[in-house]
Amino acid sequence: MHTITVFPLGNADSVRINLENGKKILFDYANMRNPDDKYDLRCDLPKELRDDLDEDGKDYFDVVAFTHLDEDHYKGASDFFWFEYAKKYQGDDRIKINMLWVPAAIITEEAPDNDEARIIQREARHRFKNGENIRVFSRPEKLKKWCKNNDINFDDRKDLITDAGRLAPGFSLSEDKVEFFVHSPFAKRLNDSEVEDRNADSLVMQATFEIDKIETKFLLMADITHEIITDIVEVTRDKKKRPERLEWDIAKLPHHCSYKSIGPEKGKDKTEPVDEVAWLYEEQGLSGAKIISTSKPIPSKDSDEDKEDHPPYRQAANYYKSILSEPKDQFLVTMEYPKKTEPKPIEIEISASKATVKKRAITAAAIVGGTQSPRAGKI
Repeated sequence: MHTITVFPLGNADSVRINLENGKKILFDYANMRNPDDKYDLRCDLPKELRDDLDEDGKDYFDVVAFTHLDEDHYKGASDFFWFEYAKKYQGDDRIKINMLWVPAAIITEEAPDNDEARIIQREARHRFKNGENIRVFSRPEKLKKWCKNNDINFDDRKDLITDAGRLAPGFSLSEDKVEFFVHSPFAKRLNDSEVEDRNADSLVMQATFEIDKIETKFLLMADITHEIITDIVEVTRDKKKRPERLEWDIAKLPHHCSYKSIGPEKGKDKTEPVDEVAWLYEEQGLSGAKIISTSKPIPSKDSDEDKEDHPPYRQAANYYKSILSEPKDQFLVTMEYPKKTEPKPIEIEISASKATVKKRAITAAAIVGGTQSPRAGKI
């Protein structure tokens, strides 16, 4: 059995995947909790991760992926991880990264405006220069130019680079019972842009797990907008004729339930999707499919939070709920699960029964099981 854990961090991301064979993969790290605020309900992420590693006698992750350089995807990483490029970030209490996964934009971006973002960039650049312990996704011309400017033979680094439309090396269904298909970033999109757009250039994948020949598919969608989802659908479904690579049993929503990941207009009560987004969610969700919003609680109508112009948006949540047959059980919000006053990590067990949310014995908690429905949508 594999386990996926999604942590309650407010509007921030961290997803841990524990494989049946003992390997551990972490997508993003955002330690958002204020330890001096006793009312802060966000989880203590470093403790959660350390406790899990200690249980298995490990001081490392097999893979850590930073999907992009926005703070809600890396905050506190420089205090938690062992970074190879500087002794300042090394020590017995730090967690090692056997393999670092990053989009090419993390290396090519010029002068990130945050000290911690620059630390992660230096680590990625250090590993890429040394030619080991890193996987870079996408090979834009900007990366080639960066190599030239830093006296690196780009051809000598090609085996460290994986383009969209391919499987990430290092994992296979035969050996690990999981594979990772890369959807984004696109090299062409980055080449056409004068400056990196962190969300558009972020790392998007479909993880496919297999237990007893039963597949479970998980979309990890970073912070992409509806325009990038449209590009992904057009390339994967229409150009490459690979619609199965956009099927999902679990979808980690992009951008903390923002309407901008669905369509151009927020809407009064429900965001209307562009055609490609509608196809992805309404046609590609499989039996019992679950949607996870890594966000604060969804605002109620006409509340103060509802009037604010930032995610999560009630209208976006209403769209996602509308396409699910059992939204109470299938639409999960990290800061609401199992209840708003006591959020806990969402643990999903992947087995021959596909994806089942682990029950939590908490008073008045909403218990969510692995129910099955004909499709994710109602139609």
